[in-house]
Amino acid sequence: MKLLVTAVLALVFVPSAFAHAELSPPVAKAKTLQLFTLAVPTEKENATTTKIELTPPQGFGIDSFVPAQGWTKDVQSSGSGEEAVVTKVTWSGGSTPTGEDSIFQFLASPSSAKTYAFTVRQTYSDGSVVDWSGPESSDTPAPRVDAVSSLGGGGSSTLSIVAIVLAGAALAVALVGLLGGKRSLA
Repeated sequence: MKLLVTAVLALVFVPSAFAHAELSPPVAKAKTLQLFTLAVPTEKENATTTKIELTPPQGFGIDSFVPAQGWTKDVQSSGSGEEAVVTKVTWSGGSTPTGEDSIFQFLASPSSAKTYAFTVRQTYSDGSVVDWSGPESSDTPAPRVDAVSSLGGGGSSTLSIVAIVLAGAALAVALVGLLGGKRSLA
């Protein structure tokens, strides 16, 4: 029983510790064009996020972008035409308040099966900057995508892991509701 309570509390109280720049999906099929979403949290009190710079790693080809309302996009690339390679994209002019995420989407394709680490630079309205480029164990880890050659077979599937996490979160919400709900005495 103690193990169950500990697991539930971990699911309820730990998510705030995971607030960092994220790319989803975290696992993608190599050599396949797919939609990716970059989410960058505004964690600083009394400031807004006003600029986001994304530098993709070599071999991670960005094809096109979904318009981000309220933001202006500036794309830097090398080469031209069909051979153009996005080397950096900057979104500016937005204003994302504390506790919310700046969200940007793009179509891209990892060229091979490996882990891709991105550099994200976040600028706040007060001029301070957060570089999301560190190792996974740091306070400012770089967003990563694991590109695989196949999404099927093998041990635990991604869908199974997601189902287990969602079930645990649902259990946590249910327990909070039961323990924190108002009770009337008749």
